[in-house]
Formats: sequence, structure tokens, C-alpha cells
Amino acid sequence: MSKREEYEQMTEQLLEPIVTGLGFEVVDVEYVKEGGTWYLRAFIDKPGGITVDDCETVSRQFSDILDEKDYISDSYVFEVSSPGLGRPLRKEKDFRRSIGEEVEIRTYRAIEHQKEFTGILRRYDENTVTIACEDDTEQTFERSDIALIRLALDF
Repeated sequence: MSKREEYEQMTEQLLEPIVTGLGFEVVDVEYVKEGGTWYLRAFIDKPGGITVDDCETVSRQFSDILDEKDYISDSYVFEVSSPGLGRPLRKEKDFRRSIGEEVEIRTYRAIEHQKEFTGILRRYDENTVTIACEDDTEQTFERSDIALIRLALDF
């Protein structure tokens, strides 16, 4: 396991009781370097959406734990935010929650001359994702071929 993955996993484990206690859900944690600065980001959600005040509450409570545990050796910026509408489906719970919803899929390589697909998420497992297309057919994708899958945004 890489240092990055270790930091993300440890953060999620420590963050989970705080977030759950507030009635929220940890959607994702990432530790990334952008423009020479490391960022530790926690994405949280709840029914009806997350507010700025929710993010501030989690940030304040978790900052003390970060200081106490001090498990990240690099200097970094800690951020808490909503995952946003176009968040990718990554974890099993994301897929489970999205069954029956319209999703957008982008593939690494063209499949039948296209790389972008939209349909209703029907099934998934550890290796494949199946969507129902507009023409009432189903299309199954190997997860290894999928660059991005997220809920479709309709405006």
C-alpha cells in the first residue's frame, strides 16, 4: 500500500465516527499534490446536501484528531467539502445507491466508435457495469475499460 493510500485509509477510519455521529456520510477521502502543495480532502454528504456550516463543523472536530495523531509527515492543507453533483462512482456503496439512476460512462478506448455512454445503471459487480440504453438494450462494460462513471447531470 502506498503512503498516499495509507493516509487516505487512516483518515477515513478516524473521520468515520465523527461524520456518522453528526448524521453525515464519508463519501471519499483523497490525499493529492496540486501545484506543489499537498491536500488532504474529505468529501461528506447527507440527504438534502451538505452546507458550509456542516463542513466547518467536521473540519473543526477532525483538526484536533489530526494534530493529536500526527500520522502525515508532509505539510498539507486539510479541506472538507461536498462531493458535488458530478462525483464519480468509486465505492460499492456509490454503485448500490445509484442502481436505477441515469449514469454517464467514459471509456479509455473507443467501443463501437464511441467513448461516452449514458444509460440507467442496472447491475454491477467487481468486474463489470451494465446499463440500460435508450433503445431498451443493455450494454455491459469491463470496469478496467471505464475511465469515469458518474451520475448523469440533467439541466
